[in-house]
Amino acid sequence: MALTTLLCALVAAVSGVQAVTVYGQQPLVTSTTTSSAPGATYTGLAAYDPRILDPPPLPDPLPPNQFGIQLSASASNVQGLSIPLSGSFFGFSVEMSVVTQVSESVIHPPFLNLMALVAERAGRVLVRVGGNTQDTARMVQSLEDGKAIEKQQVDTNNPTQTPALLYTPEILYLLSNISSLVNVKWYLGIPLNDTSELHLEIVEWGERILGDNLLGFQVGNEPDLYQRHGHRQEGYGPFDYFGEFGQVRDAMQSMNVPATNNLIGPSLATGDWTPEDMWNTGFIQAYSDSLAALSVEHYPDDNCAALYEGFGQPVDPQAAFSRYLNHTAGSSIISIYMNSTNVAQQAGKQFIMFETNSASCGGFPGISTSFGAALWAIDYGLQMGYSNFSHALLHVGGQNVYYNPFTAPPTNESSYHQWTVGPIFYSVLAVAETLGSSNNSQIIDLQANGGNIFTPGYAVYENGNLARLALINFMTDPSGANDYTATIAVGGGESGQPNGTPAQLKVKYLRAPSVGDKWNVTWGGQSLGGQFEADGRLKGDLDIQTVQCDQGANTCQVKVPAPGFALVFMSDEAMQESEPASTATFATTVVTKAKNTVTIDPEVLATSNGHKGMKGRYGSTSAGSNAARRAVGAYPSAMALLAAVAGAAVIRRAIVRSV
Repeated sequence: MALTTLLCALVAAVSGVQAVTVYGQQPLVTSTTTSSAPGATYTGLAAYDPRILDPPPLPDPLPPNQFGIQLSASASNVQGLSIPLSGSFFGFSVEMSVVTQVSESVIHPPFLNLMALVAERAGRVLVRVGGNTQDTARMVQSLEDGKAIEKQQVDTNNPTQTPALLYTPEILYLLSNISSLVNVKWYLGIPLNDTSELHLEIVEWGERILGDNLLGFQVGNEPDLYQRHGHRQEGYGPFDYFGEFGQVRDAMQSMNVPATNNLIGPSLATGDWTPEDMWNTGFIQAYSDSLAALSVEHYPDDNCAALYEGFGQPVDPQAAFSRYLNHTAGSSIISIYMNSTNVAQQAGKQFIMFETNSASCGGFPGISTSFGAALWAIDYGLQMGYSNFSHALLHVGGQNVYYNPFTAPPTNESSYHQWTVGPIFYSVLAVAETLGSSNNSQIIDLQANGGNIFTPGYAVYENGNLARLALINFMTDPSGANDYTATIAVGGGESGQPNGTPAQLKVKYLRAPSVGDKWNVTWGGQSLGGQFEADGRLKGDLDIQTVQCDQGANTCQVKVPAPGFALVFMSDEAMQESEPASTATFATTVVTKAKNTVTIDPEVLATSNGHKGMKGRYGSTSAGSNAARRAVGAYPSAMALLAAVAGAAVIRRAIVRSV
C-alpha cells in the first residue's frame, strides 16, 4: 500500500452493522457556499460535502464552569490506572481491495508528511491492510501486463458483493517503501474464504519483504458475520472459527517463516456473537503461543439506511449529533468489551480495536466531518486507553466517505488541488501528544467536575510521575460564558502529600468556533489547511500558552474553551516528550503532473511495472453497492514510486524515535 496510494481511494470497511467499500470515483461537484443543516443541497463526493451542522443546545442544567481537580504527583498513590500505553495508540485501517488506487504514480509527499507528523510524536504509525476484501484476496507471482492487482468477477449471489482479488508481491514492496521513509508498521490480513485450500502466500512474502516492519497477521475479518453475509453455511459458530484459526496456525507452523507467534483474532464485529462466545471455546488458551493480540471491530452507529434499502429510515445527522458530544459516547461503545480487556490482561495479550470510526457505511455528513467528531475521537480514544485497549485503528476511505482523517484530491484535479485533512486527524495528533512517546504512560479518567458528561478530563502518568492532563469541553458557546476553569492542585489537601503544584504549566489547545465547524480547526495555533489546501505540514506559528500558578495556595487555573480540548503539560520534560523538536517534511513538488510541478522522466514511467489492473470493474463490500463505473486514475508500481521518492526532499532534520 504505497500509503499515499492507499489513501487516494480508501473506503469504509464492515462494522458490526454493515459498512461499504466503493470502487471508483464520481466527478467532483463542489459548492461555492457552506450550507448549514437545514436545506443543504450537495450531490458531489462525500469527502467534500460542505454541510455544517448546528451545535446542539447547551445542556440544561448547565455544568459548573469552575471546579477543582486534585491530583497526586506519583502513580503509586493512584488507584485504577490503565496498562502502560504508547503514543502510537491511534493508527489507521485500510481496506485491502483499494490498496493501489491512486491519482498519481508517486508516493504522495502530503501523505508522507502526515505520517511523519504522527510518527515524530508517537514514535511510529500503525497501519492495517485488510478488511472484508482480505478474505477473498490471493497473492500470485505475476499478473497479465505486469499489473500489481486485479479484481475478479463480483459474485452477485454474495450479499456483500465483495470482489475477489489477485495481487502480486509488488504490493508488499510498496508497503516496505513507505516504511523506508517514515516509521510505519503494518498489520496484514490472511484470507479465510476457503479453508479447504488455504492461501498463505501473504504470510511467506509478508515476512520476507516487510521483516521488522510487520506486526502481525489478522486471521479472517468479522467471522461472526460470515453466515449472515453468505460466506458460511447455516449454523456456523464460534467453535467453527476456532477450528479454522487452528488450520491457519498449523499450516504456518509447517512453513519456513521466521515467526508463527504473530497471529491476531478473532476480530469480531460483535454482531452475531459476543467476545465471550469466543473466549468460552478456549480460544486464548489453545492458541496462546501463536497469538500476538486479541482484536475486535466496532462502530458506534451506521449510515447504511441512507445508502441501501432494508435498513429502515435514514438517520438524521442533525438529530444524532448530540449523541457524539458527551462523555458517555465513548464509554457506551467500550462497555461491552470491559470483560474482554481483563481477559486479555490475564492472558498477557494486547487488546486492539482493529477498525472503528464515527459510523459505518461511510460515516454521517456533518458529523464525521466536524470538529465535534474530533473531540469525540479524543475522548473515545482516551477512554479506550483507560479501559486497557492497547491500540485503535481509525478507518480511512476514499472520496465516497465522510469520516476520512485525510483525502487525496480527485485524479483530474491533482495538478492544482492539494489534500483535504479532516478534523479527526487532529485527534490522532492530540492523543499521540497526550500519551507521549515513552511507551510507558498510564491514564485515568478523572470523572472531572463531579462526573459531568460535558466536561470530561484525564490524567496521564508517565514513568510513574504525573505528566499531563487532557481536558475536554463538548459545549459550544461563542459568548465564552461556558468556557470552564479547572483549578488544579498537586498533592497537599486531604491527601496528606506535600504540595506539588509547579510554578507554571504549559497548555496546548485544540480549538474551533463551533463543534459543527470543519475548516477553522487549530492545534496549538497551527492548521493543516482547509479543503484542497493541505500538503501535510502544519502551518502557522506554534502557540503553547504558559499559565502561572500560585504555589502558596497550591493551585493552578486552566481555562478550556467551549468547545475545545486542552492538553496541560505538568512539566517541561513532559512537553518535550510529546512535542517534536523538528519534523521531517517531503517536497510537494514531486508529482507526475507537468502543470505547476517538476516532471518525471517519461522513460521511468514507461518502464514501470505496476499498470492499472482493475479494468474499469468496481464492486463493494456491502449489499447493493456494486457500481459499474469507470476508473479515473492510475495504479502505481514500485519503480514509479521509488523514482518519485528519490526527488522527495527532507526540509528539516527528522527525529524518529524507535519503539
